[in-house]
Amino acid sequence: MEAYLKRRLLTLLPVVFGVVTGVFLLIHLIPGDPVVLMLGENAQPADIEALRHALGLDLPLWQQYLLFWQQLLQGNLGQSLYHRQPVLQLVLDRLPATMLLAGCALVVSLLVAVPLGILAGLRQRSWLDYLSLTVSILGISMPVFWLGPLLILLFAVKWHWLPVAGAGSWKHLVLPSFTMGFGLAAITLRMIRASMIEVMTRDFIRTAYAKGLPRRQVVLRHALRNVLIPVVTIVGLQLGALFGGAVITEVVFSYPGVGRLLILSILRRDYPLVQGTILVIAFLYILVNLLTDLVYSRIDPRIRLE
Repeated sequence: MEAYLKRRLLTLLPVVFGVVTGVFLLIHLIPGDPVVLMLGENAQPADIEALRHALGLDLPLWQQYLLFWQQLLQGNLGQSLYHRQPVLQLVLDRLPATMLLAGCALVVSLLVAVPLGILAGLRQRSWLDYLSLTVSILGISMPVFWLGPLLILLFAVKWHWLPVAGAGSWKHLVLPSFTMGFGLAAITLRMIRASMIEVMTRDFIRTAYAKGLPRRQVVLRHALRNVLIPVVTIVGLQLGALFGGAVITEVVFSYPGVGRLLILSILRRDYPLVQGTILVIAFLYILVNLLTDLVYSRIDPRIRLE
């Protein structure tokens, strides 16, 4: 296990290098002058030059790149122009809210996808199978920016069951968690159904039945573990995507997380905060993928042997 972890960490080094380089170039090579965008076209030339010098944008690009790496290795993502606070501290203050929302969305998706996917795979062409197909089509087809306002209109505005936006209690998590988790449930559901259908035709399942084991024990102890192997991968990838997908959901529900912070920093032309927020989201995605691989290798020992 330790050797496998070392190999995976080594493979992450070029990924991290590419992510950091991509974020740096994304900000520095876009058309237009970011300093002018921050201060406005009516800003005084002296103010523009002062801000450009403060951000290090008057240096050659290669020097800016080396300086960016130096500060990053020291845990310094710069100073927010709007908040006048360290970027890393601003992001870390809002990160727990985003992680809580992503975790709740994942729980919602699993509560919907796992039982419905297993039953649909065991009872093909039944009403449960057609129900799972309907749920998956709806989940994939409805975008977050449409589903979120629809849920607000129904559960908050019309029926007054849940709050419209904000954070503070478990009620504030219900609508955004379902909005994010419903699309993930659709993908996971179809994966579980397809895996269950495939596993139930394997020889070891027929052997288990031949030994006289009851159907429930065959499904739970033999089939389900093999079904979870591909499911862990897709869930891990989708969990990483939830951190990025939380941007739209947090804006719709005015949820105080990292995604909303990113949008506000873009609107305020807060160049260092935009860069730092994107980096943190990217690193979270990489970390979740690493944890997914470790869990995958734990479920299927053959991965470690490879």
